[in-house]
Amino acid sequence: MIGDAVAAEWRKLCSIRSTSWILAVTAAFTGFTVLLAIQMAQVWDGLSADRREDFLLRPLQELSTWVASLCLAVLGALSVTSEYRTGMIRATLTVLPRRSALLPAKAVVVGAVALLAGEAATVGSFLGTRLVIGDRPFPDQHASLVHDLPGFLVEGTAVPLFALLGLALGVLLRSTAGTLVSVVFLWHVLPLLVFHLPRPWNERAGSVMPGGLPAQMAGLSADNSIYGDLLSPGAATGLLLAYALVPLGLAALVLTRRDA
Repeated sequence: MIGDAVAAEWRKLCSIRSTSWILAVTAAFTGFTVLLAIQMAQVWDGLSADRREDFLLRPLQELSTWVASLCLAVLGALSVTSEYRTGMIRATLTVLPRRSALLPAKAVVVGAVALLAGEAATVGSFLGTRLVIGDRPFPDQHASLVHDLPGFLVEGTAVPLFALLGLALGVLLRSTAGTLVSVVFLWHVLPLLVFHLPRPWNERAGSVMPGGLPAQMAGLSADNSIYGDLLSPGAATGLLLAYALVPLGLAALVLTRRDA
């Protein structure tokens, strides 16, 4: 039953026109970060030695992951709100009367697509920018590709987290507009508000923001970031799972008890 449900959700996700557009935007922005890296390399060549010490490439490398998180969160939201908007949710529940299997099937499909897209955007941005700068000794790029790549792979896990949040909020709110506003608030607005809290509360609260957890899972510092880095890798991993599973659990409970 669950296998058939996953297959059905995969076909539905592929049939939504917005899916290809969202993935195209994600890929295009990854290419855009590489173009920005070309510009940064040209700027680097014209800087004095002392100014080069403060010229960092990592914030640009992480930009694709940040944007991919929003794009796939939108995909997660649309995967369910589009059915509520068109009334197709009734047909879905008629074909699949076991509502307890519907949300896990959607989560598997959306999470898998988001993980692949997120890792592709993250790794593509990392490798592309490193290729562009060549042998220029940016102060945060001294380590080898093999040394830095695992950290970027871990950071890519932020993308499926936001996709599953979008999915859960879509079930809870049933509104595309309301879900997208909520996602943007969690994705960018709330971290900015937390960042402007007085010390040490900004770092404490910033450390538990969803977008800052993958870097802490990889043991990276939050320098030049709006997030904090007070959690251990294990604690950050547990909190990341909670951010994904708790809203999904609540959405599953609501889905089984509420009329379509």
